Amino acid sequence: MDFLSISYAIFLLTFLGVYWTAGVTQFRYWLILLASLVFYAAFLTEASPDAITSQLRYIPLLLVVVFINFQLGRELGAKPRQQRKSKDLKDSENPEKPIYPSCPIDLAPSGDSGAILSEDLELAQASWNPRRLAVLWFGIVFNVALLVGFKYVGFLLDTVGQLFNLVPVEENASWFRANVFAPLGISFFCFECVAYLIDVYRGAPASQHFIDFAAYKFFFPKLLSGPITRYHTFINQLKSLQLPMAEEVTDGLWLIACGAVKKGLIADRLGILVDLSFSNLQRAGSGDIWLATIAYGLQLFLDFSGYVDIARGSAMLMGLKLPENFDFPYFTTSIADFWRRWHITLGDWLRNYLYFPLGGSRKGLERTCLNLLIIMLIAGIWHGAAWGFVVWGLIHGVGLVIHRLTEAVSSRVPIFKSWWQSLPGILMAWLLTQGLVFGSWIWFRLPNLKDSSWAILHFLNHRGDAQFTQKVYFDTFGLDRLQISMILASIAAAMTISFVINRGLKLELNWPLKMLLVPVCFFVVWLLAPQGTPAFIYFDF
Repeated sequence: MDFLSISYAIFLLTFLGVYWTAGVTQFRYWLILLASLVFYAAFLTEASPDAITSQLRYIPLLLVVVFINFQLGRELGAKPRQQRKSKDLKDSENPEKPIYPSCPIDLAPSGDSGAILSEDLELAQASWNPRRLAVLWFGIVFNVALLVGFKYVGFLLDTVGQLFNLVPVEENASWFRANVFAPLGISFFCFECVAYLIDVYRGAPASQHFIDFAAYKFFFPKLLSGPITRYHTFINQLKSLQLPMAEEVTDGLWLIACGAVKKGLIADRLGILVDLSFSNLQRAGSGDIWLATIAYGLQLFLDFSGYVDIARGSAMLMGLKLPENFDFPYFTTSIADFWRRWHITLGDWLRNYLYFPLGGSRKGLERTCLNLLIIMLIAGIWHGAAWGFVVWGLIHGVGLVIHRLTEAVSSRVPIFKSWWQSLPGILMAWLLTQGLVFGSWIWFRLPNLKDSSWAILHFLNHRGDAQFTQKVYFDTFGLDRLQISMILASIAAAMTISFVINRGLKLELNWPLKMLLVPVCFFVVWLLAPQGTPAFIYFDF
């Protein structure tokens, strides 16, 4: 059941009819869970027919994983037994005493009994804190092991086998890759679980009902590719749910329509060019590689942001708001700003649950640079089990380190700071940033180092095969290289206009005009989208 299919439209409308008819919050939790499981099973049946049995049997496994994380959260959120008993005793002795749930230990009453009680509480708290930390680490290791087991075992075995020339290990790696399929969305699934456990450990209330937590984890708009959403933000919205107004319904439909245009009308067309170019890489010239790389950067953004738009629009029709994931990242003038505006929820996760615990920028410049390299290396590995993703993460890590060092120098040398704030400096910063971003997409699209290295080495002064031009440009699109370049430039120009209108002029279409344009967008996508719509790119991650 793809987001751009008629079956999804029927599914969503049916779900919304039952969802808004239900007046009991608890029933809505059950409805979300059941609908999400149906969506997941239907998507697997349509999207991966070769692995239906393997994927469908993961549904009970994912339910078990959700239950384990739910129980771990309850254990992290529970108070020490001695503290609960003493609290009940004090409440009975002081019925008018106000209770402050956020305080870990209430003040003990005066007198000898109070001193004894306080000592017992301190002992209980002292023994409880290490236990909570142990529970947290168990939960983190459990979720990371789940992710590694499904996604990286084949890669690790293959690496070890090649490094030490161990043929049996390489054979096991091949068997693993041929027979073990990672559950779709497993990366987002595990990261959300880790975030939930850490939030509860830091003091946020734990979920007390499994159905609440399961509805959050399986919520179908975000199930496969995010955006990464925090439990407490999501569940608080469900508890205070209100029927959306006409403007909110229009905004939800508009987001879905915009996502459909991005994905079906533009990204999938660009995908045809990208796939043909990179599958015939040995025949491509330098200009062809540049065009394919730029096209892939645009495709990736439009494909992923299109998915998020549809997910957010679907949630908005349910009275819920999922976090934004993109904020014009290709108009940033520093790699740090790029990561604040590209895949925003992943960037927030990396900052809150990795960068800050590692020390952030509080332990000196050298430690800050090391922390940046670590988190971007993890970001690269998270995207896929291949050395290309590792290289991609390291490139972005080095870019962040250079940016941090440049900031440190500029803060001490006024002339440098003035340069970067001038118009030529801003233009140069944009070119450097986007050059790094688009250049590094090569390793993202070609994670096999042999292919990506070939492309990098032939970026300049390499003449392509004439058959490449005939097959990729003329036979497929009926266009030459110059016309393809103009189309890519037109897409970039349209994005620039959108950026100026939204961020510069801060203008937005009113809701009646959006409502008029929504059916037009759907009709154009239905009419002009290529046949056999491919899955969203981030389903692979």
